[in-house]
Amino acid sequence: MKRSGVDLLVGLFVLLGFGALVFLALRAGNMSSAVGLGPTYETTARFDNIGGLKPRAAVRSAGVVVGRVSAIRFDDKAYQAEVVLALDQRYRFPKDSSVKILTSGLLGEQYIGLEPGGDPELLAAGDRITMTQSAVVLESLIGQFLYGRASEEGGK
Repeated sequence: MKRSGVDLLVGLFVLLGFGALVFLALRAGNMSSAVGLGPTYETTARFDNIGGLKPRAAVRSAGVVVGRVSAIRFDDKAYQAEVVLALDQRYRFPKDSSVKILTSGLLGEQYIGLEPGGDPELLAAGDRITMTQSAVVLESLIGQFLYGRASEEGGK
């Protein structure tokens, strides 16, 4: 009888550990709905390079999550990535707002940073945000640095 009590405690401990792993996997994959958005409205933005941006990435303004990336498509006429943003209805932004792709930390996940403009007219469902800044690709920066360094030494 004593053995089955220990077995039960070990089983509960294993289940608790498994639950913790599932929770961490969902948080790391940005799949949990801990930040539940209410009703949303969709806007679009075009970028030359989205880097590693993924659907369900956060849209943040002043560090606060105000929406999520709902879809990413490729426009084969403009040769740009079109990102669909689902913004929470509670947060209204001016039409001349700008968006850029940012990275959490040095090698962290990418998200959309939304900076409000000053236009009195607000964004509505279906509007396009025209002022965008693409992702900074670390490999390109390193390549530019090395190329610039090589050209400086080649001229000496």
